[in-house]
This record gives sequence, structure tokens and C-alpha cells, in this order.
Amino acid sequence: MTKQITTILFDCDNTLVLSETLAFEASADLTNEILARQNVPQRFTGPQLQAEFVGQSFQDMMKSLAAKYDFKTPLSAAALQHYASMEDDRVIAKLAQKLTPCDGANDVLAELVRARRFHLAVVSGSALRRVRVSLEKAGQSGFFDRDEVFSASCSLEMPVSKPDPAIYRHAVRALGRVPRECVAVEDSRSGVLAARGAGILVVGYTGCYGEGGEREEMGRVLVEAGCAVVMEHWREFAGCLEGIQRMVEEA
Repeated sequence: MTKQITTILFDCDNTLVLSETLAFEASADLTNEILARQNVPQRFTGPQLQAEFVGQSFQDMMKSLAAKYDFKTPLSAAALQHYASMEDDRVIAKLAQKLTPCDGANDVLAELVRARRFHLAVVSGSALRRVRVSLEKAGQSGFFDRDEVFSASCSLEMPVSKPDPAIYRHAVRALGRVPRECVAVEDSRSGVLAARGAGILVVGYTGCYGEGGEREEMGRVLVEAGCAVVMEHWREFAGCLEGIQRMVEEA
């Protein structure tokens, strides 16, 4: 049985890149248009959608809203796919303009690549096209093999959102690894639950949240979801990884 961490699996949105706020701004505009077509008076801001649906795909979010507000016209699979494509286009346009990397993430990735100690991959809930645009805009695409950027929306035969562990299980198999030699980095409860459901230890990241109370609260949420350790800044990552390696060796 391996006692060595060999592979690091990174979530993308709000873990490697500061994308969620931008994405939900674009998503809110489309969501409100759909609600209006369904004669639903409720309207959402980007932060409201983010608070309620972070970690979910746009299709799953629309299914939840359809059930909650009893849409007059059911959303077919074709309609959901059409809306998801529209959302992708709007989000990608905004990300291509305004996205930035999470503070310190690029330095950590560059050091990991230089050290050649770990295999690096991306495991995201977002559409593959969006993830690749995000990595490119943030200057991170060169740190990952193009075929080792995995999407819960695009890489699975039956797409499912985190917290379902399917995308992590798929990524581990595709990489020829086993869960116990992998570490995931996640910023959301759903992401942590997905990785833990696949048997993978998790480093939680709270640097994308507001300083003070919000970070502390999210740290508690991530620990309760199953994180082995939580970091506020990417400069803490090396120490977190060493701590997890000791846990693996002592298990």
C-alpha cells in the first residue's frame, strides 16, 4: 500500500482563479431572464446566487429553481443544455475580460512544476471550455497537461455536479492513480464532499472569501465537510501538504 502523496487535484473556480463572483454576475442576468419567461417574480443578484448555489452546475441550479418556483413550462433536457450553453458564453466573455488568479497560486504552481515531485491535474465542476479559458487568462494553462483538466460537466458520460464524487473518481482512474495517493484542493463544501466521497484527502482554501468572519466561518464549514487542513493563503500550501503526508504515513 502506497504511503506517498503523488498527485494534487486542484479545483479551479475560486481555488486557482477568482472567477465565482464574475461568473455569478453573468449567471444572474440569464437566470432573471429565464425567471421572467416563466412568470416568476423572484430576481437574483450575483451574490445571492453564489450564496445559494456555489459548486453547482448551471443546469442543476435551474432544476432547483424550477422545482422551487414551480415553472409553468417544464425545462426539457434540450432547453437545459441550450441555457447552459448561453450561460457558458456569457460567463466566458466576462472571465476573459476580468479574471485574475488567486493570490499566490501561480507561484505555488510554478514551484510544484519545477520540483517535479507531484503530478498536477484540475478537477472542476465547470464546463471544460470555461475552465480552459480561465486557466489561460490566469497564466496557468502551462502548468497542466491539456488532457488532465477534468470537468464534471463535460468529462463524464453522465454529467453530475459536485458534491457527487463521480468527477474525482473519474480523474483518479484516468490518471492511473488510487485515491490514497491524491490530495485535492477545494474552496467549497460541495467540492470537499465530492473529494472525500472519492476517498481523497482535502486541503480547504478560504483565501477567496472576505477577510475576517467570512473566512473563519467558511473554514469551519470546510472542516465539518471533511477537510484535513484549511489554508487562508497559497503560501501556506507547502506546510499543509507536508502535514497531510505525515497523516498518510502514520495511518
